[in-house]
Amino acid sequence: MKKAYLLLLLLGLISVSSSLFAQNLGQIAGKVQDKNSQELLIGATVILEGTSLGAQTDAEGKFQIKSIPPKSYNLKIQYIGYESKTIYNIVVTTGNILTFTVELEPQTKGLNEVLVQTRTFGKKTETPLSIQSLTAEEIRSNPGGNFDISRVIQALPGVGGNTGGASFRNDIIIRGGGPNENVFYIDGIEIPVINHFSTQGSSGGPQGILNVSFIQDVTLASSSFGARVDNTLSSVFTFKQKEGNSQRLQGNVRLSASEFALTLDGPLTKNTTFLASARRSYLQFLFMALDIPIRPNYWDFQYKTSTKINDKLTLTTLGVGAIDQFSFSVPKESSPEKEYAIRSSPNVNQWNYTLGTVLKQKVNRGFVNYSASRNMFNNRLDRYEDGKEKDENFRTLKIESQEIENKFRVDVNKYLGKWKYSYGAMMQYVKYNNQTYNKVSNGIYDTLGNLLSPPLTIQFASAIEYFKGGVFGELSRRMLNDRLNLNFGLRTDVNSFTKTGRNPLKTLSPRISGSYALTEKWSVNATVGRYFKIPIYTVLGFRDAQGEFVNKDNEYIACNHFVTGFEYLPTSSSRITLEGFYKQYSNYPVSSYSGISLANQGADFNILGNEKTNSTGKGRAYGFEFFFQQKLSKNIFATLSYTWFVSEFSGVDGVLKPSAWDNRNLISAILGYKFKKGWELGMKYRYAGGAPYTPFDMDASRSNYLTTGNGVYNYTQLNTLRVGSFNQFDIRVDKKMNFSKVTLDIFVDIQNALLISSESFPSYTFERKADNSDWQSTDGKPVQTNGSNATPVILENVSNTVIPTFGFILEF
Repeated sequence: MKKAYLLLLLLGLISVSSSLFAQNLGQIAGKVQDKNSQELLIGATVILEGTSLGAQTDAEGKFQIKSIPPKSYNLKIQYIGYESKTIYNIVVTTGNILTFTVELEPQTKGLNEVLVQTRTFGKKTETPLSIQSLTAEEIRSNPGGNFDISRVIQALPGVGGNTGGASFRNDIIIRGGGPNENVFYIDGIEIPVINHFSTQGSSGGPQGILNVSFIQDVTLASSSFGARVDNTLSSVFTFKQKEGNSQRLQGNVRLSASEFALTLDGPLTKNTTFLASARRSYLQFLFMALDIPIRPNYWDFQYKTSTKINDKLTLTTLGVGAIDQFSFSVPKESSPEKEYAIRSSPNVNQWNYTLGTVLKQKVNRGFVNYSASRNMFNNRLDRYEDGKEKDENFRTLKIESQEIENKFRVDVNKYLGKWKYSYGAMMQYVKYNNQTYNKVSNGIYDTLGNLLSPPLTIQFASAIEYFKGGVFGELSRRMLNDRLNLNFGLRTDVNSFTKTGRNPLKTLSPRISGSYALTEKWSVNATVGRYFKIPIYTVLGFRDAQGEFVNKDNEYIACNHFVTGFEYLPTSSSRITLEGFYKQYSNYPVSSYSGISLANQGADFNILGNEKTNSTGKGRAYGFEFFFQQKLSKNIFATLSYTWFVSEFSGVDGVLKPSAWDNRNLISAILGYKFKKGWELGMKYRYAGGAPYTPFDMDASRSNYLTTGNGVYNYTQLNTLRVGSFNQFDIRVDKKMNFSKVTLDIFVDIQNALLISSESFPSYTFERKADNSDWQSTDGKPVQTNGSNATPVILENVSNTVIPTFGFILEF
């Protein structure tokens, strides 16, 4: 903390010295196009609000504004016959030329300027409710976000990421649904893995992969999904990347307490631009210095190219990849907590990539997208009994698996007067390989030596390949003097692997949504829809001892959405929403071994779903959410959200019980202020109610701890207990200094600045000797493998750790 305050003093001294430099100016550039046809708009007006600076688009729909004093602005785009649009909180610097691609919608005669401002907040004709939008600057400056998109979106309504106080993970929980119920698209290409050290069968991990320097904006839809999107039950994240600067090579270097990142963008040819980045973590060295036994280590890479082939064709290529290593080292000074960390979690070695190409063709009254992509996720987990690494006699876990998807999609998007319609299809060729050895438990005996529960070891090798396909259609129409907007969608999906997967009627998923403008500032919105998701690969690829695929009879998971709410626009830059939701699940996978739903197992660094399951589980999630958002106005921006929800799922007993992410209450608030001379202050507060957990079976835990490194849960008391609530206050201070074609941003970001204690799930272990050299036995002899002469200890995991991060961003 002292270092952080000293750095703030240093920023003040630098601020005084930087004022001695002459005024330097920045610029922005971009293009404006019709959203429906993708045709470039000639003569559109682009204005920096509060100034006399502006420009008009040229014959190629491009604009450029030069000689801009560096600071934050709102950018307003107008064109006759079209709804105006405002992009808020644009930070102009001398180091980089900001580039924007702006899409305008044709003007509706029944709505005035206030109503059309809903576009500012991401609202679309196809998705009129349950939608939020963030700009790149809102992500970059988010307190406690550490430039991590996955962490920043947890401040949005209905979004939770904290299960049992595990604030270091990015398990995105949307309205009580699981982390694997979300899908992520970047410029039309699906990205299955967006976090480092991802839990296979889920989507969470401790650190995001995506580079915020690539992002123009992010949109979250938590219901009313467009029919073109498949395999989602809880949310769709759409990341729109900016295009590379076409004028000159530029970039930025980011250095912080945990990582180093380099980003470049610029022209490759006359008609092609690029963006490229690489990032390297050095957390392993920091943890080594602090004598923490965890050794996380990662790289990630990202690129994008944009090529204008001719007036009708544009080609985009993109790629995202990561290399992850998560291991443990013997600490210099041992403790029960450190010993538990070493024994409970596996070593993780992962790599993943996604490569994609999108060809956009303009056609009469619309456009067509053709996309092809390939993604692969390679995962290896290793764990050894009592920490005896690399000794195969003591191995308890070895998993080597690969998920490979090859995808092709085509979607046609057309308009005719007030009608908008789209249709298309997708095809995937999927491969999944898995080699598993998992010593789940030892045998459990009573005091007389009678066997109460036999030992369980899962060992198999599996390889599957199959096809997935889907078709969709969507229709939108404005009516009643353009005050009513309706959208209808229909989709079906099939696959060649599961027993019922070839029947398109089993996955017929209709959806309808509507929005009605009650007044100039009030609107009411509603949606009803049915959505499907195929079981995860770890479930589909599991084989039993006889080598049979025992989960081929699993069904697509189904979820019905019922959502309604109000929207109020006090001003053109502010928004208030109130929505109620009900989600009804069926065909949810239930473990045949434990009899509980996979939704009640939570997520860690292991693997989810690698077992026999059946599709008998049901579930429900319901609640309401309130959200207030103030875009940048008079140097202030703010958000406030509150969500109350219940999330329950049933196992083989058919009884609905709290899911692993049933936090009940979520609160998030952000307040930011932009001072003069490049100073900016941001504050964020997050609250999550206590997550449920299952107590340990003390006898089974004693018998298995030295083998598995974990306690064994008593599922007869499934999720009957709760940890304490999670609270965290973060603060961030930025100071930007603009020189000739160079900008330096020095920042201090303090997570949990008020030292608030948060409780994680308790851990099971054995008592250790006073000097922590070995386990403490009850008879003075070495502890037996079955733990009969050990003393069980429950570790209460409470932490109030403050995480100060300071660093700089150099734009050039």
